[in-house]
Amino acid sequence: MKHTKLTVIPALFALGISMPAIAQDAAGEEGRSEGRSSARTTVEPYIEVSQVIAAELSPGNDVVTYTQIAAGVDTSIVGRNNGGSVSLRYERNIAWDDDSVDNDTVSGIARGYASIVPQMLTVEAGALAARTRVDGNGSSTISPLVDSDSESQIYSVYAGPNLSARSGDFTGTATGRIGYTRVESPDALVIAPGVQPVDVFDESTTYSANVNVQSAPGDFLPIGVGLGAGYYQEDVSNLDQRVRDRYARADVTVPVADNVALVAGVGVEDVKLSSRDAVRDEFGDPVIGSDGRFVTDDSAPRQIAYETDGIIWDAGVVWRPSRRTSLEARYGRRYGSETYYGSFGWAPSPRSNVNVSVYDAVQGFGGQLTGALSNLPTEFTAARNPLTGDITNCVGTAQGSNCLNGALGSVRSATFRNRGIAASYGTSLGRLQAGIGAGYDRRKFIAAQNTVLGAANGLTDENIYVAAYLNGQMGTRASFATNIYANWFDSGFDLAGDSFTVGASAAYSRDLGSRLSANAGLGLDHITSDSLLDDVTAASARIGLRYGF
Repeated sequence: MKHTKLTVIPALFALGISMPAIAQDAAGEEGRSEGRSSARTTVEPYIEVSQVIAAELSPGNDVVTYTQIAAGVDTSIVGRNNGGSVSLRYERNIAWDDDSVDNDTVSGIARGYASIVPQMLTVEAGALAARTRVDGNGSSTISPLVDSDSESQIYSVYAGPNLSARSGDFTGTATGRIGYTRVESPDALVIAPGVQPVDVFDESTTYSANVNVQSAPGDFLPIGVGLGAGYYQEDVSNLDQRVRDRYARADVTVPVADNVALVAGVGVEDVKLSSRDAVRDEFGDPVIGSDGRFVTDDSAPRQIAYETDGIIWDAGVVWRPSRRTSLEARYGRRYGSETYYGSFGWAPSPRSNVNVSVYDAVQGFGGQLTGALSNLPTEFTAARNPLTGDITNCVGTAQGSNCLNGALGSVRSATFRNRGIAASYGTSLGRLQAGIGAGYDRRKFIAAQNTVLGAANGLTDENIYVAAYLNGQMGTRASFATNIYANWFDSGFDLAGDSFTVGASAAYSRDLGSRLSANAGLGLDHITSDSLLDDVTAASARIGLRYGF
């Protein structure tokens, strides 16, 4: 039997490194090693001119026609000491008879790393720019209808170093991250009578750092031992909310069979969430600014929303039968209650990959989104809506397929405890590339009782999602791309209710010359929401030309 040495990095859930990233690292290690041996760089800039028609099928019958001019670039770098992928697009929509469609949009997604000192010091970074529709119950849907007043723009970026060193039988690692996320305020939120407008997340900055020293089983002792410590903080501009988490812990790894080990850890942790109240008018009602968000009373004292400190622990099992397969599952106590988390990564071939993760964390919208970005693979293909050009929820690659639905499901400003499961599959079959992602995300909101957000404390939003894509070549001169998504959102807020969004799109492209191609696409989107006055169904069609440089 082939033997793979078992090593475990302690307390990953508290280090700003979530389980999907670890699963991809274990399952995709062999594929990335193959990629490093054949370094390559591709840069594909392009310009596009298209004609688009969007028709509202219900509840109205409006038809909007506009011209779309776009420029973009898709880049992939695979090298021995660096790697990354970037998909960036700028577009200008010019309406024929409706000024609401006249707008500029930047969309893109990026993830990469560079080695400063090979095998010792690297710097990694990621970024996202996406257009989304925000509904009255707080749910958000990426790639919205172009002329929606509920349209918003999301920006997120993170960067930081990774340090690794070995001395004798011990390996030391350290990471640092800083991230920033912003959600632009929609022009309007359409809501049903009696429903309170949602306080849309504005911006936040996240900081995290951790250090760990460990030895693998059989190196220093028959069992593996490790010590770790870390710090996480997220500052949310809405009501000056703050999440602060500090921990220190020790871990052991006990081999029980080839490629199987029992793991356990114990430590101490201090978690505190706090915020300020909103400015109040002469009647005691909170003041809402021009952007639709509560105005923070900077002179008010900071109030504790949640606080816990004491012993944390967890125990579980690790199974790593090969470099292509990894399973880790843990159960324990954290945040004053039980916790469970884990991951499964499997690469049945160099061209396909399965990832499953179960997670549990306390954070805000910005922290969850930058964490999701850090879990993306560095070599991917960004799936885009063939009608609007927006990025969709998923990216895919032979070494992993990931979707951002869980992180983008709700844009409420309140901090929360986030639990859920996410699964994805990506494959490349000759001229076909396919991927699917699905998951469940539950956010239990945490807010200080004596503030305007106090009513949100203890309430939950739940999001179930699925997204899939299938792209491929048709002969030597033609290609196609398809996307489909569905999202079920259940809000625990009074009268906010449920929502369901579903959509599909398909596109066809044919080369007309060495650099010029023609393309066409069709799309259908539907939104049902208790917070809306009526359901919305819309269809779109597009035809255009692309010139690649």
